[in-house]
Amino acid sequence: DTQLTGVARSGLPVNLELLWALDTGKIDTSGNGLAGIESTAAIWEGTVFVGNLDGHLDAVDLISGKLKWRYEAGEEVKSSPAIRAGVVYFGDELGEFHAVDAATGKARWTFHAEGGITSSANFAGDRVLFGSYDNHLYCLDAASGELAWRFETAGYVHGSPAVLGGRVVTTGCDGFLRFVDVSSGEESGAIQLGTYVAASCAVLEGRGYVGTFGNQVLGIDLEEGRILWRYEHGEYQFPFYASAAVAANIVVVGGRDKMVHALNPETGEALWTFAAGARVDSSPVLVGDRVFFGSEKGIIHALDVATGEETWRFETGSAVVASPAVADGR
Repeated sequence: DTQLTGVARSGLPVNLELLWALDTGKIDTSGNGLAGIESTAAIWEGTVFVGNLDGHLDAVDLISGKLKWRYEAGEEVKSSPAIRAGVVYFGDELGEFHAVDAATGKARWTFHAEGGITSSANFAGDRVLFGSYDNHLYCLDAASGELAWRFETAGYVHGSPAVLGGRVVTTGCDGFLRFVDVSSGEESGAIQLGTYVAASCAVLEGRGYVGTFGNQVLGIDLEEGRILWRYEHGEYQFPFYASAAVAANIVVVGGRDKMVHALNPETGEALWTFAAGARVDSSPVLVGDRVFFGSEKGIIHALDVATGEETWRFETGSAVVASPAVADGR
C-alpha cells in the first residue's frame, strides 16, 4: 500500500505447492546471460510484472506462468514495478524511469534522472514519486511523465517513499527521514537518524519503522518528529537493509545478522527472533497469522507471527533478495 506496511491483501493456503517456474535466463535474447532477479514482483489483474537484471521488464500470466511480453529497458532493473490504472512504473540503473502499458508492454513515456533508480514508485493522487541515486526525490505527473518537482537530499535515495496524507516520508543515505509536501515539493520537516539508511520507512497510525546501517531498527513518532525507540540486538551487530513489515501488534524486519526480528511497535522490545542461516535482504510480507520472506541461503520461509516458529519453507536453489508478492492465493 502507499504507506509501505508490507501487509498482503489476500490469504494463502496452509500448505503451499509449486505451480510453475519461469527461467528468465532461457528467454534472455541479449546474449549477456545476466538474468538474475532482484526486483520484487507486482501482481495486477492476473499478470505478474517483474524486473530483470538483463534489462527487461517481464509480464507473466499468473495462472499458467507463460510469458506475455517483454519490455526492454536497456539496463539492469532492480526497481520493483508499481501499477496504477493499467500502467506499470519502474526505474533502471541508467536513471531512466519508465511508464509502460500493462496490457501491451508498449512504452507510454520515459523520464530521465541523473542517477540509477533502485527505489520503487509510489502514488499520491495523480502523481508518481520515486528516489534516485542522483540524490533527488522526484514527483512526476503519472499520465504524462512531466516533472512536477524534484527535491534534493544530501545522499542517495535508495528506498521507496511512503505517502502519509499530503506528505511524502522519505529516508536516504544522508541519514535523515524527511517530510516533503506532495503539492509543492517543499520540505516540511526532517528527523536526523544518525546513519546511512537503504530501507524504506513503513508507516502505520502516525508512526514510522525503519532499519539502518547503524545496526538498529527505529520506531519514530511522525507527528511529533522524534525517535521513540531504538532496537539493537544484544549480541549481533549488523546492518538492516530490508524494509520492515508492520501491523498493529508487531514489526517484522530481516537483517544482515542472518536473523529475522519481531518487535513490539510500542516499545521496540524483541518479541522473538528467527535464525535464517543467511542474511535477509528480502523484505517480509505479513499474510494473516504468518510472515513470508526469502534469504540468501535460497530459502523462502513462512513463520508463525505469534511465535516465530517456521511453519513452511521452499528451497529455490539460489539467493533470494527480492520480497514475496501475494495475490489470489499465490
